Amino acid sequence: MASEMFVPAGFEPPILLVTDRFRLEPLGPQHNDADHAAWMSSIEHIRTTPGYPDGSWPPLDGMTLEANRADLVRHAADFAARRGFTFTVLDPAVGDVVGCVYLYPASSADYDVEVQSWVRADHVALDVPLADAVDAWLAAEWPWERVDRCGR
Repeated sequence: MASEMFVPAGFEPPILLVTDRFRLEPLGPQHNDADHAAWMSSIEHIRTTPGYPDGSWPPLDGMTLEANRADLVRHAADFAARRGFTFTVLDPAVGDVVGCVYLYPASSADYDVEVQSWVRADHVALDVPLADAVDAWLAAEWPWERVDRCGR
């Protein structure tokens, strides 16, 4: 699906998903320090999470805080341009970053959207509940019918 057609004109992307266990909000550079710390602490765990089969992310050697910020700026620009939607996953009790959710155009013509998510290794119990909550959220509030859950 072409990026300019990722969501219909006039569609307002939801910007929050709140449960008793986590809160999703659009990822941006304001999350840089906590996002960087979250995934850097869990590289091996994330690389074994469904949806990361090619082994290219996260990089085994990590990345600098500055490079991570540039990545977050790119994700925020994609959100603003409606090319992709990336959400940070926050612990509602303390506001700390515990994961991430990515909604991007599918690489296969069989799907409308690819959904990837990860959680920090010390929040592994949230992995399946997060993926399932996002799936229900997509069905209820987003325009896509053919969702590739990337192995979930």
